[in-house]
Amino acid sequence: DALPILFAGTQNKGFGFGSGFGGTGTSTGLGTTLGGGLGFSGFSTQPQQQQQQAGGLLGQLSGQHAQSNQLINTASALSAPTLLGDERDAILAKWNQLQAFWGTGKGYFNNNIPPVDFTQENPFCRFKAVGYSCIPNDKDEDGLLVLLFNKKEADIRTHQQQLVESLHRVLGGNQTLAVNVEGVRTMPDDQTEVIIYVVERSANGTSRRIPSTTLHSFFEQANIKNALQQIGFTTSMSRTELSPAQIKQLLQNPPAGVDPIIWEQAKVDNPDPEKLIPVPMVGFRELLRRLKVQDQMTKQHQTRLDIISEDISELQKNQATTMAKIAQYKRKLMDLSHRVLLVLIKQEIQRKSGYAIQADEEQLRVQLDTIQSELNAPTQFKGRLNELMSQIRMQNHFGAVRSEERYYVDADLLREIKQHLKHQQEGLSHLISIIKDDLEDIKLAEQGLNETVHIRGGIFS
Repeated sequence: DALPILFAGTQNKGFGFGSGFGGTGTSTGLGTTLGGGLGFSGFSTQPQQQQQQAGGLLGQLSGQHAQSNQLINTASALSAPTLLGDERDAILAKWNQLQAFWGTGKGYFNNNIPPVDFTQENPFCRFKAVGYSCIPNDKDEDGLLVLLFNKKEADIRTHQQQLVESLHRVLGGNQTLAVNVEGVRTMPDDQTEVIIYVVERSANGTSRRIPSTTLHSFFEQANIKNALQQIGFTTSMSRTELSPAQIKQLLQNPPAGVDPIIWEQAKVDNPDPEKLIPVPMVGFRELLRRLKVQDQMTKQHQTRLDIISEDISELQKNQATTMAKIAQYKRKLMDLSHRVLLVLIKQEIQRKSGYAIQADEEQLRVQLDTIQSELNAPTQFKGRLNELMSQIRMQNHFGAVRSEERYYVDADLLREIKQHLKHQQEGLSHLISIIKDDLEDIKLAEQGLNETVHIRGGIFS
């Protein structure tokens, strides 16, 4: 037995529970605790193993004999009861069949033999189905143990520290052991599932987790369960991964009361044999339980989806804000680049002031003249620009008639149009200034001529 091996050689300590977590009440002594070195494999001897093997063999033989008698008695109750010894036995047989189909009641068939208890596990019960559950993937050395409490999740989370302290006292209060809560999850019928693990620290500073099966065997003791019932504890479960041999054995042997044909069909219909395993659902209570669990999981998934949706909406808002800032910074960068370019141009003009034009500058001037001639060519960009201008005028004309229609010009093209118009405006301004200068020169020439004529007329007179 693993429990004496685990908890032998330690000091007994008392503990008590009140109405709430960590309360005091009637003290119950524990003869075994989790302290004292925990040599899990050093206390089992060969004679004990032989006795366990012999006891297991006798128990197996007696179990097979009892199962055989149960099948014989069930068949007698359903087909040939001899309770009354007349035609009423046929009616009793039909009544027993109905009880067996329903999975409840007692089947009387003989005055000298106790009646058969019809349960939902009997092979004749009709209210059976096969579902699928996820195969556990937690290892035994991870030490995860599931504790089920008849309390709401809010109460468990509020008194979580008191719960940990109570569990630590149950384990003997040994300072080398520490109880940790892995997670808390809501279950149907106002129940809560608490996942814990226990860490054992040795004197040399190393630590390890107590195996899950060891914890489960400890918490399933009658005195431990009775003590923990005061804080709402109902049962414990060890959800450890199954070995390939265990999975193969489970699949090869149909559960009690399940038709082998239905079990084989369930194995064929398994949607994901790597992650799911068929499990029997016997009776309406089990079906209702699975329905409640699935409904609870659906609510949890919906809550998680709502949280994810809110996170996505927040990220989308942040993305839109970031994109707007990026566009703003791009515009600012372009403006600063133009300002830097203007500064560099002025600085280069001042630096080159008084120097002759160099060869590379002359080559650059030729390239710029070539580009300017291409831009001003009638069949090139200038023609396209004139065409666009005419289209814009037409669009403005039709826009006055049909104001509901809108037309847009590409930003780069519009910028080129503005630049070209700016150059044209600058050229016209320069031409006007030249004409004004020429007019002033002509006026000066006229005034000079008039003064010369008057001077000559005075001399001759």
